[in-house]
Amino acid sequence: MKLKSLALAAACAAAVSGSLMAPPAHAQAKEQFFPLLVYRTGPYAPNGTPWANGKQDYIKLINERDGGVNGVKLTFEECETGYATDKGVECYERLKGKGATVFDPQSTGITFALTDKAPADKIPLITLGYGLSASQDGGVFKWNFPLMGSYWTGADILIQHIGKKEGGLDKLKGKKIALVYHDSPFGKEPIPLLEERSKMHGFELLKIPVTAPGVEQKSAWLQVRQQRPDYVLLWGWGVMNSTALKEAQATGYPREKMYGVWWAGAEPDVKDVGEGAKGYNALALNGYGQQPKVIQDILKHVHGKGMGTGPKEEVGSVLYTRGVIIQMLAVEAVRRAQERFGKGKVMTGEQVRWGLENLALDQKKLDALGFNGVLRPISTSCQDHMGSTWARVHTWDGSKWNFSSDWYQADEQIIRPMVRAAADKYANEKKLTRRTPQDCQS
Repeated sequence: MKLKSLALAAACAAAVSGSLMAPPAHAQAKEQFFPLLVYRTGPYAPNGTPWANGKQDYIKLINERDGGVNGVKLTFEECETGYATDKGVECYERLKGKGATVFDPQSTGITFALTDKAPADKIPLITLGYGLSASQDGGVFKWNFPLMGSYWTGADILIQHIGKKEGGLDKLKGKKIALVYHDSPFGKEPIPLLEERSKMHGFELLKIPVTAPGVEQKSAWLQVRQQRPDYVLLWGWGVMNSTALKEAQATGYPREKMYGVWWAGAEPDVKDVGEGAKGYNALALNGYGQQPKVIQDILKHVHGKGMGTGPKEEVGSVLYTRGVIIQMLAVEAVRRAQERFGKGKVMTGEQVRWGLENLALDQKKLDALGFNGVLRPISTSCQDHMGSTWARVHTWDGSKWNFSSDWYQADEQIIRPMVRAAADKYANEKKLTRRTPQDCQS
């Protein structure tokens, strides 16, 4: 029944995007088009849907409240990927010719597939908190923007936090840390960083893959029970997360010793487990709740006018808010590009790429945009396509998430050399040369 209702929601959303938002041919000159890759169906839909709804609602907010970006109205079209890489590539090919100037692939697998296509098409990819960790290096990855963090920064922060709990990173020596991960590019991405940290601090890293989508985890948790690790890092997505928590409960593994990546720390991951997930921790990449001004504005200007994409009670949830942030950064890249290439003009993919590379959102700007308490300042450059490497930990109390740590910053002394080496390796394989200072100005 749930899949039927999700499919119906997807059909409705497609109808909305097709009818209300399709630009008339004569008006296209003043409209900035955003392609939206989504997955409202399949095993990842409970997590993919609020993310997608947040993005749509922010586009509607900019049109309703501000009249667009300096007079340029925003349009969009959704394309359903089901989180499948081949479908994601099909969606990209279909939408790129409609005036697309930036893509959020919403999947690490799709990102890997599009990374080779984006330079030829001159369309940037926003991969906020996911994707290719090495693409932080803008000197090689001109078109990839892993804004606000990668799986290397996330894994690094979790090791810092566990070290702090133990009384110092030196106390990790002799400990066992298990990585229970989605057996896909997404789940494998943190492994190099964790291997580096295990060499530094002398802990044993156990790698326990889970076959996608993650509904069957008996063998993985049998390994956990046999190996008895001191901590479990959960690199899951969608149904895998709640299944892992249920298996941990059945196995008797303490949830307070479990730490999820920020894609394993939202409401859909824990609400069905409820009290059984109490004490479980995860990274929090962003703030959430209905207090921030931007969320209040969405409730007023979008949901208040009957234009909301999903249920009103979802507005302000963890993944919904992340969708809002992603779309805000895409919109601000357009606004930044207009400052250089002409206010009130529709920006090209190359111009939006320049905007993404020159984001300068300090606290004052974030406050003005209504994002106070939602994210930390972000500042990108030619060499740094991430712009911010901070996250917190939050803990599930059985009914809601509560922040349980201060902000941590990933250790750039460890990550920078790894990023550089991985980017150089990629450049050698693809026969690419690093960008020149002149190219950085373009």
